[in-house]
Amino acid sequence: MNKKILSNIFLSTLYLSSFTFGGGYVIVTLLKKKFVDELHWIDQQEMLDLVAIAQSSPGAIAVNGAIVVGYKLARLPGVICAVLGAVIPPFVILTVISFFYTAFKENFIIQAMLNGMTAGVGAVILSVVYDMGGDVVKGKDPLLIILMAASFIAAYFYHVNVIFIILAAALTGIGKTIIRKLRNEA
Repeated sequence: MNKKILSNIFLSTLYLSSFTFGGGYVIVTLLKKKFVDELHWIDQQEMLDLVAIAQSSPGAIAVNGAIVVGYKLARLPGVICAVLGAVIPPFVILTVISFFYTAFKENFIIQAMLNGMTAGVGAVILSVVYDMGGDVVKGKDPLLIILMAASFIAAYFYHVNVIFIILAAALTGIGKTIIRKLRNEA
C-alpha cells in the first residue's frame, strides 16, 4: 500500500478532527472538501453514498465517516489510519479538559467562546445540508427529491424518529436498486 496515501489519510483526518467543533455533521463537510474538492480522490456521488453509510451505521458519524473514507481509499490500512487520525484529537482534548473541568465550568470567557462556537456549528451544518441537498436536486431524480423533502417534513414537522426515516430511505434505495436490476436483465 502506498505510504504517502496512508500518511495523507492519517494527517488529513487528524487535522480535520483537531479543528472540528460541533459534532460529526461538521466533519462531513470538511471530509468532502478535503477528499472530493482538494485531493479529488472521491467523486461527489461517492461521497454522498459514503456519508449515507456512515450516517446509518451505529456510532459517532465522525468516526464512521473516517472509516468509510479510509476503506474506500486504502481498505483496512486506510481504515486504521483514518480512525486513528479521527480519534486521537478528541481523546487528547477531552483528557486535558477533564483535568481542568471545574475551572472551565465557571469561566465566563470559556462559556462565551462555546456559545459563539455553537452559532458557527449551525452555519456549517446548514452548509452541509445546502451542498448535499443541492446535489440531490441537481441529480434530477424525482424519487430522491421527494424522499429528501418527505424526510425533512417527517422529521421537522411530525417529529418522526430518525431511525424510521433511515429505514424508509434504505428500503427505498433497495427497492430502486432491485427495480433497476430487473429492468437491466429484461
